Amino acid sequence: MAGSEILVACLEREGVEVIFAYPGGASMEIHQALTRSKIRTVLPRHEQGGAFSAGGYARATGRAGVCMATSGPGATNLVTGIADAYMDSVPLVAITGQVPQSMIGKGAFQETDIYGMTLPVVKHSYLITDINEIPRIVKEAFHIAQTGRPGPVLIDLPKNVQQARTQPVFPNTVNVRGYNPDQRASDLELNEIIGLIEKSERPVLYVGGGIITGNASEELRRFVEATKIPVTSTIMGCGAFPEEHPLSLRWLGMHGAAFANWAVSGEYEPRLNPSDPMRIVAQGADLLLAFGVRFDDRVTGKVDKFCETGTIVHLDIDPSEINKNKPANLPIVSDVKYALGRLADMVAKRPIVKQFTAWHDQVAAWKAKAPFGYVVTEEVMKSQHMRDHLKGRENDVILAQMAIETLYEMTKGEAIITTGVGQHQMWTAQFYKFKYPRQLLTSAGLGAMGYGYPAALGAKVAFPDKQVIDIDGDGSFLMNVQELATAHIEKIAAKAIILNNQHLGMVMQWEDRFYKGNRGHTYLGDPENRQELYPDYVAVCRSFNVKAERVMYRKDLKAAIQRMLEADEPYVLDIIVPYCEHVIPFIPANRTVADMIWQP
Repeated sequence: MAGSEILVACLEREGVEVIFAYPGGASMEIHQALTRSKIRTVLPRHEQGGAFSAGGYARATGRAGVCMATSGPGATNLVTGIADAYMDSVPLVAITGQVPQSMIGKGAFQETDIYGMTLPVVKHSYLITDINEIPRIVKEAFHIAQTGRPGPVLIDLPKNVQQARTQPVFPNTVNVRGYNPDQRASDLELNEIIGLIEKSERPVLYVGGGIITGNASEELRRFVEATKIPVTSTIMGCGAFPEEHPLSLRWLGMHGAAFANWAVSGEYEPRLNPSDPMRIVAQGADLLLAFGVRFDDRVTGKVDKFCETGTIVHLDIDPSEINKNKPANLPIVSDVKYALGRLADMVAKRPIVKQFTAWHDQVAAWKAKAPFGYVVTEEVMKSQHMRDHLKGRENDVILAQMAIETLYEMTKGEAIITTGVGQHQMWTAQFYKFKYPRQLLTSAGLGAMGYGYPAALGAKVAFPDKQVIDIDGDGSFLMNVQELATAHIEKIAAKAIILNNQHLGMVMQWEDRFYKGNRGHTYLGDPENRQELYPDYVAVCRSFNVKAERVMYRKDLKAAIQRMLEADEPYVLDIIVPYCEHVIPFIPANRTVADMIWQP
């Protein structure tokens, strides 16, 4: 068999159903082999789109997504998608063609050192120099990508190795020396956690994407319902615990729920300026159970003030995360599914007597004080942007939050949602209440604009019978708009809602807050013709043979969403929203809960 044929055979043996691959000179041998394979090859219109689609597939299924590109620019176009998978612990196998071995290092046509370039953003990487190593390396790559803390693995394959021939030997087992992903907490460590809970008055569970990647959502629910501990999540953890559950605090952090931030770090009187002394109104958690999280700066704010007076238990599969950002009083390296399952069993045998009644009452008061909400302000209705586009019907304006809330109601909270990055991403996490793990697919750690629609394609390929909807901004959507062609040609019925405010909304919000509203190139429309929406997304979509419609007025919103949901093909709604809205709550970067802006 040729090396290219061996590679494809290895992918088949790993159960790969689909590969998102764009051909070129250094990878065409593999594409020729794929034409004779049962694996579905989806042709993206840009390699970044292919990498994001593979990432969306992986996040939705928990199995490694596979993408492929040629050498040089094809390979470098994958890097953002690989970095996204690395930051969010997504299992991904990225395959790149490479120039022949004899040309490596000589500046050959379309040569780049993709192995070297990606070293900081991969879990592991390979440059294959021996055709006989292909079966072992592919098996190792999938094992590494999908076990322990998942992540991306790169396989770089020179063209001469693809063309060489040998009799392959396919291994049935894998053994990577020094790699042991099966880490389990001891009962002694878990008993320590139970002892801390029994001494606590104000415990909070703070959970992240590790619960989802570790398939530990059911174990988490058992443990929460046995202990009655309120639970908050990161954005990566949305859906790990049902957000309508009475013990859910939704998600916390820079734009998270005020009540979740107060529950972790306490409620303070608002400060007029950063130099004012903080005066506490009510105390936060005295015990923080941090499971499958990494204390990201968008969650903690000023990290030394995050849960400043609480005892912190940090449990994670990756020892490098322990004490990296926030010191832990009890650090535990363990698979979170095992640890939570064992904790739930131990608590079932020896129930925790405390009911935390006073703590639940305080949390309920916080929830009632500061729910997620929005108001249509005079500023919105009188803005030039709305006057230009609504032309006398400003009282029929659609806020982005309204559109997301309406979508949530009409889908009964059952859709798989992807997003781009920006204000719409935060509002999606606020106003779509996630019931299940792997339901919100978003670029959280890297924050890569352009992620939403390609990720929706990957998720829809994985689950063709489910509603998959990208909630996007006009800036993010345009970054990979070419994937509309992929959707149409491949018949992938992913939907998209564009919340179109003609601006880079999140950057503009920071301009308003910190730069006196001075606009630093955040307007995306046509400055010489502000009355017309630019670009015309409906015309753009139709040029790709994708159905689309524009929604200007609130009275038309539900009917348009219904048409989109009923369509059995790709469909885009371009919803016009005001640009002067800010995402609230808001904790400015490196500030504390005392600085939180939480009232609309």
